[in-house]
Amino acid sequence: MTNSGVTYTATDATPKSTPEPGMIRQVLAYNPHLMMVRHTFTKGWAGARHSHPHHQMVYITRGHIVFEAEGKQWNLRAGDCLVVDGGVEHHASALEDCEVLDVFTPYREDYA
Repeated sequence: MTNSGVTYTATDATPKSTPEPGMIRQVLAYNPHLMMVRHTFTKGWAGARHSHPHHQMVYITRGHIVFEAEGKQWNLRAGDCLVVDGGVEHHASALEDCEVLDVFTPYREDYA
């Protein structure tokens, strides 16, 4: 709900979707400039290599993922964070069941 420039979203107020096997996506809140999305991945999930024009911040709340970009690889666990500039090709895979918060700027029209 938006009121006076503030957007509040209760955790159960937005729907979840399953865009691909092993992934659950929940858009938590957004405006035209910013979007927060909760992703849950099951152990063994592997995302396709991709890029998008949005800057992306990735924060691991639970589990362990491997994130790859620009020929480098990072093992990310709960509490770890990284930022991916728009246009950078990347992908991730889940070594354990995971929960990840992604923040995009500007918001992703394809997720809204």
